[in-house]
Amino acid sequence: MKIGVLQFFSWPERRVALPTVYKRALERIEIMDRTGFDAVWLAEHHFSTFSVCPSVHMMGTLAAARTKRLRIGTAVSLAALYHPLRLAEEVALLDVLSGGRVNWGAGRGFSTTEFNAFGVPPEESAARFREAVEIVLRAWTEDSFSFAGDYFHFDNVELLPKPLQQPHPPTWVAATSDPAIDWAAGRGLSILMDPHSSIDDLGRKRRRYAEQLGAAGFTLGNRDIPMARLIALADTREKAADIARRGAAWLVDAYAGPQHQKAKTMHVERRYGGLDPVEFYLKEVVIHGTPESVVDRIQALQAEIGLNYLMCAPLSHDTFMMLADKVVPRLA
Repeated sequence: MKIGVLQFFSWPERRVALPTVYKRALERIEIMDRTGFDAVWLAEHHFSTFSVCPSVHMMGTLAAARTKRLRIGTAVSLAALYHPLRLAEEVALLDVLSGGRVNWGAGRGFSTTEFNAFGVPPEESAARFREAVEIVLRAWTEDSFSFAGDYFHFDNVELLPKPLQQPHPPTWVAATSDPAIDWAAGRGLSILMDPHSSIDDLGRKRRRYAEQLGAAGFTLGNRDIPMARLIALADTREKAADIARRGAAWLVDAYAGPQHQKAKTMHVERRYGGLDPVEFYLKEVVIHGTPESVVDRIQALQAEIGLNYLMCAPLSHDTFMMLADKVVPRLA
């Protein structure tokens, strides 16, 4: 099994100077490089202290400079917010500078705040994302090309530099909804699976993806399908559960915010099966416990839902260190 880290740049309550957030994250990335992690996957967000990393490509360049072996992933480049030619250039340059270590993950995004600030109508975001992915892949693999779509038009463009990896960096698209899964499978694209679905729902979505791949004439084969999971580790189950609960509470508030409590309550029945959102994360989403019990749980998920690539989002520094010292050596 491959194990990566979904690296956020969280700034809760702005308790420390922001450069400290980056310093600590880069120190973790250096540890990942020395241990058995496959990749760091950098999370792009805008206008929120949930994760203050507006450019995963710029951060990826610094991460690559501080590492030798670790792959540099994006989870994700918010493709709907970019001009796709600029996006293709930035990722290709990162691939060259990193010595061919890029894993490109692309996503549509979900935040209306981000869409509105960048002038992207939310109702256009899915179509813009799909058009952008097509353009990026063509820009990497064709000497020069023209494009006439609904949102982007250009003639006889040669993208430089081309990526170091050929024909292009390994590519995934974030797929949370059934239509997104069906679109990716229909084009033979690999998918990233989100950290917010229940484990049962992840299994259902992975089965749907395999079925839709087959229907489109593609095979699952030995594709890596990264599944993102929030992780909480401690030397006792009780301590781990406390870390998980506090992490889930912060995450729910960071995504929804106090100003959206009414809307959040309205969606409890639909999204969380009637559970309080924090309880939903604690019971259905976060993998938590001692290192030994978490290793057992992860191994069980290999058989239960076909987990072959675990993308960990540690909910504490101690969790990250236990992952590196006590979990990864037994799984990777």
